Amino acid sequence: MRIENGESAAGNPGPACAPPPLGLYIHIPFCASICGYCHFNRRTSDPALERRYVDAVVKEIGSASPSAGLGTAATAAADTIYLGGGTPSLLAPAGVASLVGACRDAFDVAPDAEVTLEANPDTVSQDRLAGYRAAGINRLSFGVQSFRDSDLARLGRRHDAERARAAFREARAAGFDNISLDLMLALPGQALSDALESADALVSLEPEHASVYLLELYPGTPLGDALAPGRPDRPDEDTAADLYLATMERLEAAGYGQYEISNVARPGRRSRHNMKYWTDGRWCGFGCGAHSTVGAERWDNVDSVGEYVSRIEGGRSPVASRRLRSPREQVEETLFMGLRLTDGVALDQVLARHGVDVWREWGDRLAAFEEAGLLTREDRRLRLTRKGMLLATDVMSTFLEAGSTLQ
Repeated sequence: MRIENGESAAGNPGPACAPPPLGLYIHIPFCASICGYCHFNRRTSDPALERRYVDAVVKEIGSASPSAGLGTAATAAADTIYLGGGTPSLLAPAGVASLVGACRDAFDVAPDAEVTLEANPDTVSQDRLAGYRAAGINRLSFGVQSFRDSDLARLGRRHDAERARAAFREARAAGFDNISLDLMLALPGQALSDALESADALVSLEPEHASVYLLELYPGTPLGDALAPGRPDRPDEDTAADLYLATMERLEAAGYGQYEISNVARPGRRSRHNMKYWTDGRWCGFGCGAHSTVGAERWDNVDSVGEYVSRIEGGRSPVASRRLRSPREQVEETLFMGLRLTDGVALDQVLARHGVDVWREWGDRLAAFEEAGLLTREDRRLRLTRKGMLLATDVMSTFLEAGSTLQ
């Protein structure tokens, strides 16, 4: 049985047990332009609205601890801050400093906290990056996507390959020693040699971390509508699988260890913030469309930038919905997210935290994936193989199928 709030299973006061530190996420929805594939919550840049938005987020952060049931700043510990978007690097360093400072004022942020800023290569300079460093940012995540100019043009990116390399060098010169680069695979018309060219270019820069995503095409986006199913330049699943496996092997050979379906890192350089999502952690989100999860409780803010700012400026809560996750939902999410990790899911930990024996509950269906080489079970730990990661949705759907005895 899980014990919370320092109480024993019988309801009597027990020894105090501090909850794990929070991750703090700040959503910055502004972009200089909208990429042809993007379906995230974002809008084009508006300097006046950006200033109002930053002020609103600072205000939301300042009032968050008690309203979220997290206690006071002295008890609401946090050890990661992540500014995502959108394009957070559109904000001036002073705006970023105010957001990071608000987090440190409202929460007990660890001195060695990981503080990440997502950035696009075309929005930074060495001086600007030095300003972010002074503002408290100690990790950068660059959205490079490809080191081939033809790919970048097709995706609607505003930078070219040389600008991506220059931004990386500027970040190093500004003092950043923890940098992640994003690559995209299964791009329109992408050949295996094209994907490996980008992988080799990434390796040559020697970042500490890399994220490798398969391009997802969504209806309603310019690229998704242009590349309708059946188009010859739309990569099929077999091609995407080949690109993914070859790229991961190339990165692994260069010393990057895969730790999650889409992420690799040098030793000790995993994304500490994102690990909270994958390991049943706790996080609070601020800004429009941001989500939060603390224990069984989950809440999310309104999506609209205008409505978010209006609510905060009017002294109203930006929360659009709030609910409690059922015990079943909590177990399902623990398994869904945990299986994304190469470490997999520790079955004994699931049993201790949620009171569920995973193999007893789902083993008859999971055994088929084990026999097919998609899943391994050893030392009371469940893991996807790399082949299984390509079919992760099929494996994970097991936990949503009818027949479970969980409520």
